[in-house]
Amino acid sequence: CSNIPFKVLATETLSEKALEADIYNAIPTEKVDGTCCYVTTYKGQPYLWARLDRRPNKQAEKRFKRFLYSVEDCKEFIWNVEEDFKPVPDTWIPAKEIEFSNGNPLPDENGHMPGWVPVEKNSKQYCWHSSVVNYEAEMALVLKHHADPGLLEIRPVSLSELLEQTLELIGTNINANPYGLGSKKQPIHLLVPHGAFEIKNPPTLKQSDIVSWFEGCCEGKVEGIVWHCRDGCLIKLHRHHLGLCWPLAETYLNSQPVVISFNRNDYDCDFGPKSLFHQFSKLDGQRFDRLKDIKFDD
Repeated sequence: CSNIPFKVLATETLSEKALEADIYNAIPTEKVDGTCCYVTTYKGQPYLWARLDRRPNKQAEKRFKRFLYSVEDCKEFIWNVEEDFKPVPDTWIPAKEIEFSNGNPLPDENGHMPGWVPVEKNSKQYCWHSSVVNYEAEMALVLKHHADPGLLEIRPVSLSELLEQTLELIGTNINANPYGLGSKKQPIHLLVPHGAFEIKNPPTLKQSDIVSWFEGCCEGKVEGIVWHCRDGCLIKLHRHHLGLCWPLAETYLNSQPVVISFNRNDYDCDFGPKSLFHQFSKLDGQRFDRLKDIKFDD
């Protein structure tokens, strides 16, 4: 029975958690489809960190699944944090939202311990992460809104400006590339700060209105909605929760115009000729009608 598939589906009713967090006054933003990253200090400077969940080993996973599927067992599952989990690198740190008991991080309701590992320069395992940062210049390649309405912008941002923020890494080799960025020959990856794309005309918090919004307007061609509540709580809704498809052939993000802002003269750093930083610096000032139209010269 441990292989029973299950789906998370949204109901008509708002959860207690959402109501307590005052979702009616929250800021709705686009849920961007990538892999989660974090910027914090490592080796005395701002570093990009990749998401790495600490997961249970096979024996503990079996015990946990038996517990989940046993209807009569209503007591709380007890983890042995020292023995039940697969090893992680020494540099691993737990995510901020993790709870602790007796100095040990506790797993979440899925049996995972969310956490982070630093992305080293030239890392093979995290090569797409390392392509969007330059530690000599202490910069990251970021996609966000331009000052002009309706226009996106790609530009280098100081890593110190991003300290203690979470971001989404998107691009050619991430999650089957739903935004159509780059190509196998010329991969393109970018960081998007969480909450960067506020939804200007959001649906009401009625399920039927949300479904209509996802299916009926350009702005609704997104993976989901994340409501940023005033108390810091995040309420997430994925299209799948409503039985809707993702990815889509055309998304709201990849259809917007974008400008590249990257004046090399502002940076005292020698970017490698194959690096994304070098490629984008050659496109400084160029505008593309759609994000997915960005191409580098050979």
